[in-house]
Amino acid sequence: MAINSTLKTDAGPDRGAWAAPVRTFFSRLFKQDILGTVCAGLLAAIVLCALLAPWLAPYDFDAIDLTSLMQGPSWSHPLGTDELGRDILSRVIYGARTSVIVCITAALLSLAISVTLGVLSGYFGGRLDALVQRFVDTWQSFPDLIVLIAGVAVLGPGIVQIIALLGILYGVAGSRIVRGAVLSAREQLYVQAGHSFGAGNGHIILRHILPTIAAPLIVLYTTRLGGVILVESSLSFLGLGVPPPAPAWGRMLSDARPYMFENVCMVAAPGLAITLIVFCVNIFGDSLRDLLDPRGIVRN
Repeated sequence: MAINSTLKTDAGPDRGAWAAPVRTFFSRLFKQDILGTVCAGLLAAIVLCALLAPWLAPYDFDAIDLTSLMQGPSWSHPLGTDELGRDILSRVIYGARTSVIVCITAALLSLAISVTLGVLSGYFGGRLDALVQRFVDTWQSFPDLIVLIAGVAVLGPGIVQIIALLGILYGVAGSRIVRGAVLSAREQLYVQAGHSFGAGNGHIILRHILPTIAAPLIVLYTTRLGGVILVESSLSFLGLGVPPPAPAWGRMLSDARPYMFENVCMVAAPGLAITLIVFCVNIFGDSLRDLLDPRGIVRN
């Protein structure tokens, strides 16, 4: 019997095999992981607060009231005021917007860099693989904090600069995880069949390799979010993050140091906000990993 030479090379698991876990994720999450479901809801609430900050915040984040300095919690100021009479609750809500913007965009940029370097290195191999891996080795030999401080010193403080630095920092590090997934995917029979039928490298990468590693990529993106928030908060605490007057939780902690015993809310509010969002991201990331990456391709 003759073999049909018109067999399509994109008949592998590129369209449906990887999408099945995504389609069933939320139903399985609700049934199997109550804590992950709660954390997903809290994260959705935080993002919603960030988007609706101008309508949810009772005051402008930079509104100074010299008649209400260092006040404790009250009906007019539920979390009190800071050393300039600014409403702490309003600044925490607006600070969520800064964290969400930096977190999501920096993680997306890091994922794009990880995919680019990982696919180039893992799929083509050879000298290109060796060159990319030596670059990654060299990059990771520098301490992250030193790289960030040097980057801010060169580029200057600003939200765009912070996003770029965090995206590059995490993107280069994550490329090895993507490379490992690509090395495994390229040995699959449907990829070899695609080569046999004359499919180009671009076609195979877009239609076979990327859909196959999509689940680990989603997990990789999610696990990066918590680290990005912590690093952004650390830079803001050191005065190297998003410049004022835009509120940032890390800078709120730094500004509250001289007054931490006079008004606990100045420290507790941004500190608990950072703790809550990082905790929720980590728990939700663990839930994603359990459901979408049972083989453990992505590890922290």
